Amino acid sequence: MIALGCDHGGYELKQEVIKYLEEKKLAYKDFGTYSKESCDYPLYAKAVAKAVSEGECEQGILICGTGIGISIAANKVKGIRAALCHDCFSAEATRQHNNANILCMGGRIVGPGLAIKIVDTFLNTPFSNDERHIRRINLIEEE
Repeated sequence: MIALGCDHGGYELKQEVIKYLEEKKLAYKDFGTYSKESCDYPLYAKAVAKAVSEGECEQGILICGTGIGISIAANKVKGIRAALCHDCFSAEATRQHNNANILCMGGRIVGPGLAIKIVDTFLNTPFSNDERHIRRINLIEEE
């Protein structure tokens, strides 16, 4: 299952992502927000990150105006590797190399066509399982 979340700046793009997920028959859980009314992105970032870190959802997608704030907030949760991606190459590389478990995007940065390609790339790219990448992820996870 995929956890979804956004603030008001990402609401419209999240609706496009939902259409994509439904067309692909991919299960998702929407953690909000549910309108374009101004709200605080850390609440939604933390809800999605918690769902992923606790295993309720396998991956997450977060969207705010730029994707920056929501990715910072999500990365505060232990076990989360949230990657801000505004192109397909970054989405592919972060899955292959970082085993990123949350995709973050900026609703005011990328249009819906590109965003859907980024989502598709992120969701369909497996982790490489290369020893060097596993070692680096372990270094990230160390406290």
